Amino acid sequence: MKSAYELAMERLNKTAPVEKLTDTQKKEIAELNEKYQAKVAEREIFLKDKITDAISKGAYDEVEAIERQLVSERKALNEELEEKKEAVRKKK
Repeated sequence: MKSAYELAMERLNKTAPVEKLTDTQKKEIAELNEKYQAKVAEREIFLKDKITDAISKGAYDEVEAIERQLVSERKALNEELEEKKEAVRKKK
């Protein structure tokens, strides 16, 4: 007897089969992941330094704005990464 998970995966594979990636595509996606992890880390370091400075000045409104900026930039970079990875997947 199959579990609900196994049945769901079978149905998913019928509607959207899993695409096999070439070694080149896997390598490109891995490089993109590394590049964007570095970009996110760079922005986090920069903005966390700004947060520390704002806290030391007592500018708590500025801290909230910087934190929102950090979340926004992280989201934008992740979306950009996913778009580029999808382009690699579609490339044959």
